[in-house]
Amino acid sequence: MNNSETLGPLVPNAHRLLWAGFMAILAAGVGFAIRGGILDNWATEFSFNSQQLGSITGAGLSGFCFGIIIGGLIVDKIGYGKLVVLALLGHILSALVTFSAGPSNAYTMLFWGSFIFAYANGTLEAVANPLVATVFPNNRTHYLNILHASWPAGLVIGSALGWVLDDRLNWPWQYQLALYLIPTAFYAFMFLGQSFPKSEAAATGVSFAEMYKSVGLLGSLLVCYLLSLFFGDILKGLLPDYANIIGYAIGGALLIATGVMTNFSMGSVVLFVLFVTHALVGSVELGTDSWIQNITGNLFTSEQGKYLFLWTSAIMFGLRFCAHWIENTLKLKPVALLLVCAVIAAIGLYLASEMKTFSMALIALGIYAVGKTFFWPTMLAVVGDRYPKSGAVAMSIMGGIGMLSAGLIGGPGLGYCKDRFAGEELRNYDEALAEKYKAKSPSTFLNIPATAVYGLDGAATEEARKVSKDSRSVEQSKLVTASERGDRRTLLADSLIPATMALIYLGLLVYYKGIGGYRPLRIDEQQV
Repeated sequence: MNNSETLGPLVPNAHRLLWAGFMAILAAGVGFAIRGGILDNWATEFSFNSQQLGSITGAGLSGFCFGIIIGGLIVDKIGYGKLVVLALLGHILSALVTFSAGPSNAYTMLFWGSFIFAYANGTLEAVANPLVATVFPNNRTHYLNILHASWPAGLVIGSALGWVLDDRLNWPWQYQLALYLIPTAFYAFMFLGQSFPKSEAAATGVSFAEMYKSVGLLGSLLVCYLLSLFFGDILKGLLPDYANIIGYAIGGALLIATGVMTNFSMGSVVLFVLFVTHALVGSVELGTDSWIQNITGNLFTSEQGKYLFLWTSAIMFGLRFCAHWIENTLKLKPVALLLVCAVIAAIGLYLASEMKTFSMALIALGIYAVGKTFFWPTMLAVVGDRYPKSGAVAMSIMGGIGMLSAGLIGGPGLGYCKDRFAGEELRNYDEALAEKYKAKSPSTFLNIPATAVYGLDGAATEEARKVSKDSRSVEQSKLVTASERGDRRTLLADSLIPATMALIYLGLLVYYKGIGGYRPLRIDEQQV
């Protein structure tokens, strides 16, 4: 009897490993939320500008990508336990590096502290995703959703702690950040002394090249493109004239290397489609999350924006425990569940673009939260079900693609939309006023010169927003209105991402129906 046919978990300590992974990702969420909340503390204490803060935040995304991709490539060779130890050391080292920040070295220490923290987070996810998929082979969708309920739980806990300890009690930022070490200690204890099973691929002696064959040139092409954007972006400050060229050269070299390793196998077309779709998942979930408090804070108040973020995170946390019930009650296979969620998310973001009251915002963003809840873990479950031979490799690459897309396309893309639409709205009111209040530098998308547009001057817009509505001058009213309409158009544009995902999932449903229906494969059944 193969693993996919077992009635229960694969190993007796399966549930302990599940909750250890849950606590590990919880630590990541708590630390991520607290770091986001103390950016203003760092700006004040160390006189950082927005670009420096953005770079420190960006290190928290890029580090994760390297952690999950590198971890996924080596986990089947060195084992889960060694990677857990590496991640634990990373979390401890991150705290030491971050707490050593002082007036003379603040930027360097905070940047690398964030990078190391994120690298540890990515390494843990490279462990937790394939580990849970391995020990619960009969119900991956349910248990991967439970595992990833820890992320929104961490966001809620971290945001709430920051709200109280920072905004109300004025705790030093070092004390606040140290709190992520509490769940870190818990996951270390829960993993301590546990035996870890091998993945099905590793247990049957599948070579790394064979594991990677399903990814092939097609999957590598997407990964290498995103990595070329990443390297081009980080080199922009050092070599502005050559950054993109060097980035593409690095991406091209990596693509050739993967081709040689797999004997230039093209890889699975369906897996490539899943990778592309997960890039959209990263953009609409994490990319939107990176801007949603800013947008709702502009449309309503800053405090209401925080309430709305906690509201959507709490919905995600609760619903991720219900994937099994939804599958059984509604008789939805994973791809059908993803299709329904994509439609719901698109409706939620469309309604959010029209929200005028806080109660409407609760409804619209609540609908969006329901839709986005199951995207990330269910996509991982699909890969685990359909590509058992690729195991941890394909799962980790998929996670890396999602995170890279969020940091390089989703977040920057929504920022570009905000600038573009707000600038257009003000020009529609008053061309001269738009020229007077345009931003000092243009915004571009993916560093493409032809996309350059001028948004609104951020300082002037914020100053106008602080003035009560009845006391604003005509210019200030136009400025605020243009900014708000730009935010609404941004949410409308954002709704097109899950709408596109819905079309892809519909195509996958048709494909699976054509080959006899969706079901988990045995390792000997996987062709590519």
